[in-house]
Amino acid sequence: MSKIRIKNFGPIKEGYNENDGWLDIKKVTVFIGNQGSGKSTVAKLISTFTWMEKALTRGDYDKKAFQNTGVLKRYLAYHKIANYFRHDSPDDRLTYGRNFPDESVIEYIGDSYSFKYYRRYLKISENQSGNYPLPQIMYLPADRNFISSVDDLKTQRIFSAALSELLYEFDNSKKEMKGDLRLPINEVDLEYDKENDILFLKGDGYKIKLAESSSGFQSFVPLFLVTWFLTNSVKNQAENKEPMSSDELNRFKRGVTDIYSNNNLTDEQKRTAISALSGRFNKSAFINIVEEPEQNLFPTSQWQMLKSLLQFNNMNGGNKLIMTTHSPYIINYLTLAVKGFLVEEKIKDLGNEEELNSKLASIIPLNSVVKPDDLAIYELDDNGGIIKLGDYNGLPSDNNYLNNNLSEGNNLFASILDIEDELEEI
Repeated sequence: MSKIRIKNFGPIKEGYNENDGWLDIKKVTVFIGNQGSGKSTVAKLISTFTWMEKALTRGDYDKKAFQNTGVLKRYLAYHKIANYFRHDSPDDRLTYGRNFPDESVIEYIGDSYSFKYYRRYLKISENQSGNYPLPQIMYLPADRNFISSVDDLKTQRIFSAALSELLYEFDNSKKEMKGDLRLPINEVDLEYDKENDILFLKGDGYKIKLAESSSGFQSFVPLFLVTWFLTNSVKNQAENKEPMSSDELNRFKRGVTDIYSNNNLTDEQKRTAISALSGRFNKSAFINIVEEPEQNLFPTSQWQMLKSLLQFNNMNGGNKLIMTTHSPYIINYLTLAVKGFLVEEKIKDLGNEEELNSKLASIIPLNSVVKPDDLAIYELDDNGGIIKLGDYNGLPSDNNYLNNNLSEGNNLFASILDIEDELEEI
């Protein structure tokens, strides 16, 4: 299992308060907290280091080329967090030297490589686990609805590297559609007009362009379509385990060298070109990193959305779903998914599976359940700390930041009622 440790980076100060600061990156990992507390910062660091691990394992780079802080900052710039380091300015170095009290520390341990950033130096070591599923990594940013709301994206200039990569996979996803694709929300179908490059939503008695639809669909469609495409792509690759020949591998490495020596390409274009070139490597896991999957969705639609993401995540053993969220419904629905797993296990022990499984599946599809040990929910506070949400008999605790804020509304209402009672006594 991969894990990460973060201190004094961006809004994160002390970091995680248990396990010597190490956050386990489980099959389903969720970050909750106020805006600006660092949820996306952690997700972006996970994205960056899992990508670097893949690039080193595949042979895209030499290890020495990565052991340069400037290189790390360049890849963190992809997610716009390159300036989050502390003790990185000339003034700090002159004032504190090597004893800067709040220096950034970032460590990541993966299956193939480990990274440690400390005192402006990145140390990389190779692990000998022998069990590394080559992943497809996708970061789905919160501004993904932009690519749904604009009719002609080819005429637009996109300033976000993550959004550009999403657009690249979004285009690939559309091309893979064979007829209509049923969305898990509101019994709506997705139709693609290849000739005019237009996506339509089709429901009972209507058909509209995605660009003219509600903000919920504009946010959800890129999330669902790209996840559907990449999950199935990885599943097909994993089933075809024939590796590259030595000649193919050498040609790949020469292609990588040619791309990175081409000074006419931006870093973003080089990364996209490498992604296309590496398609010949059979990937066996999909790491799906999603900012605010609930964005603009009604609570019942959030449940349908989450079930689909969990189903895709369960299609391969090495898949991971990493989410940042402001929604208490996501946490409550994850509790349902865990409870579904526990009840399914009891049904297996007691027998009479068909009837009881049918009842259970009417509530939660059995391919969307979550094993308790496969789930980790972390809360980030406004002071730069991180705690892990506790559990009760394997179920996520309802005593969490999001639920507590819902309760606060009830408390405020009760306080207003108290004032009203005082008025009646006057």
